[in-house]
Amino acid sequence: MKPLLLIDVDGPLNPYAAKAQRRPEGYTTHRMRPTGFTEGRPLRVWLHPGHGAELLALADSYELVWATTWKDEANDWIGPRLGLPRLPFIDWPVMHGRAPRGTFWKTQYVLEYAGARPFAWIDDDITALDREYVDQRHPAHALLMHVDERIGLTRPDFDALAQWAARVVC
Repeated sequence: MKPLLLIDVDGPLNPYAAKAQRRPEGYTTHRMRPTGFTEGRPLRVWLHPGHGAELLALADSYELVWATTWKDEANDWIGPRLGLPRLPFIDWPVMHGRAPRGTFWKTQYVLEYAGARPFAWIDDDITALDREYVDQRHPAHALLMHVDERIGLTRPDFDALAQWAARVVC
């Protein structure tokens, strides 16, 4: 069974914290109205068209899963713009709630979703506390990759994910 690749949208795919007046190089601007953005201007989302192909290439080694507050809406708003098929998603039971031992609120649910499977998780809110928590509680290999929300995923990130999967599968 392939390891999971748990994909956050805002930060890794949408470098939302980049300078607002300058779109990051290679990214395209999209205006979106997911649930919760019904009033005012649509949400500005920057996406890199090449990221879809990069993720699809990783699908040979991983099972791709959305791990984002967009939940299933990532399949409607993000995936089609990147050329991705519909992906399973983590349906967070509680979003932005309390988390154990100072960890990010998603971490406990990521472990629950992964079960005993190996996983790589890309997110802009991962800290050393999350890594420690996962190391102590997860029975399989796990890679927690922090992605700078000002930059998004880069070539070295995709290379590191491919190399990690190759080591885990061997």
